[in-house]
Amino acid sequence: MGPKEIIYFLLLCCFCSAGNCQDQKKADSLKEIYNSGRAEDDKLDLLRKIAVNEINPDSSLKYSEILISRAHADSMIYEGYMQKGASFNLKGDYGRALEAFFQAMDYAKKSKDDNDVASCYIAIGNVYSLNENASNAGFYYKKGLEIFRKGKDSLLLGKALYNAGDEFLRINELETARDYTKEAAAIFENKEFPIGQAYCLGNLGRIFAKSGDDVEAEKYLENAINLLEAFKDYNAISEFLTYMADIYHEKGNEDRALEYAARSLDLALRYGLKDQISSSNLKLSELYEASGDSAKSYKYYKNYITFRDSVTNLESVRKMADLRTDFEVSQKQAEVDLLHQQRRYQKNIVIAVCIALILFMLLAVGLYRRNLFIRRTNLIIEREKNRSDHLLLNILPEETAVELKNSGRVKAKKFENVSVLFTDFKGFTNYAEHLSPEELVESVDFYFSKFDTIVEKYGLEKIKTLGDSYMCAAGVPFPLEDHAERMVAAALEMIDFVLEVKKENLEKATRFEMRVGINSGPVIAGVVGRKKFAYDIWGDTVNIASRMEACSEAGKLNISENTYNIIKDKYECRYRGEIEVKNKGKMKMYFVQQHRE
Repeated sequence: MGPKEIIYFLLLCCFCSAGNCQDQKKADSLKEIYNSGRAEDDKLDLLRKIAVNEINPDSSLKYSEILISRAHADSMIYEGYMQKGASFNLKGDYGRALEAFFQAMDYAKKSKDDNDVASCYIAIGNVYSLNENASNAGFYYKKGLEIFRKGKDSLLLGKALYNAGDEFLRINELETARDYTKEAAAIFENKEFPIGQAYCLGNLGRIFAKSGDDVEAEKYLENAINLLEAFKDYNAISEFLTYMADIYHEKGNEDRALEYAARSLDLALRYGLKDQISSSNLKLSELYEASGDSAKSYKYYKNYITFRDSVTNLESVRKMADLRTDFEVSQKQAEVDLLHQQRRYQKNIVIAVCIALILFMLLAVGLYRRNLFIRRTNLIIEREKNRSDHLLLNILPEETAVELKNSGRVKAKKFENVSVLFTDFKGFTNYAEHLSPEELVESVDFYFSKFDTIVEKYGLEKIKTLGDSYMCAAGVPFPLEDHAERMVAAALEMIDFVLEVKKENLEKATRFEMRVGINSGPVIAGVVGRKKFAYDIWGDTVNIASRMEACSEAGKLNISENTYNIIKDKYECRYRGEIEVKNKGKMKMYFVQQHRE
């Protein structure tokens, strides 16, 4: 979530010290209270807080709609529609987001709350801004600012000014963007709101960079970074650095662009920011590709895949599609040109046989070259199509990839009997501090490549890797009767491999110790995202599998009671007792010892 989206959410909920009000742990805790029936008198407010804190937009949307259906007061219905609009906005459904915000506007006007009305205008402006409709965005920002200027809440005015300034920055109206952003920064400073001030300074740095004033740009950016470091908001710092890389890339200064992107990656690696490690590697890959350095571009793209291997760059797919279209247009144009040429030849044949013979020879040569061009073009089209298909199959299960190609979307499916595995390297953070980025990525790739081979051997489905964590499932996208047995066998083989590497002391491999956890039960599986899509699974079964890994010990396989009941006849297990699990209470756990003879 970037600075613009962070400030955008400030208009819908309270602002916390880290700059982002969403808190999935808090949402889970609130849902537990709500479902238990212990808060009958405050259920509406509980629904509102759950919707605000839910990170998953689909879940946030669900609780927003429940709130709207049960609320009676105009102010609470307004809250429901505002959060509903925010959820649709995050899903990229701008039309339905606008519809929800306009419905919120109706209830804000009924309750005669000027701040709520102004917040609706700003939220609507944000949707148009994110949809790159500068005219409409500017219109609604102006209406919202007029109301906030008349009110007493200068902090809300500051947030609205920041959003308006960000929009004018996007459309390169730099003078207006600078004025709005400076005014917002002054309000935040007066109100002792340092995180808002930090984002303003960061945007001012972007404005000066676009204006060509590198000295001022770096000064403001460094001030923003210093303020954000007090809040340990390293995500925003790393993101500001990638913004600078984009700006200098657009200006043609590739050296400066690479410098900023490298700083972003270094910061992300230093603080273990997994999303930023991925995006910074991708940014460096794109910059080196643009500069013609294919070797380095591939290197950073490989690093990007290591940290976010379930994601693909849809821009590459779009370029392939554009390339294919260009070839088809070229082919059609060649046919049109040839038709005109043939008509000229026919006219010349009437004039003289000799000239006709010469033109006939020219025609033969033209046809030969045309056919040669068509053959070459078809080969390139087929090669690009195969690359595109291979890329999809590398990212998604075959059945899911086919469904995505045929219908443009993938429906979520429920699987009743699935086993989910999580692994994690013990002390990974300490290793990361003493290894270079290249050594770190090479070590993780060494282990995960072997895990991929084991997963393929047992017919499992790799879901994703998150830094040093590896996740896979058995029973998706196709049901398996022996899903638990296969998963346990694969897990034991992974553990044996890690122990073997440690004993052999291989030169190119960092010796890690690994924890493994497995749980079995129902899950929901599908593809998330519209631009950088990924096949993923959700549900309580996944959460408990993660807890099994966290409660495991190095070199051991920890399984839940669900998994134990399935495999107990085939594997010897040691009962560990009931162990306290975060947000779940006490759960029975077992260490898998060995296969029964």
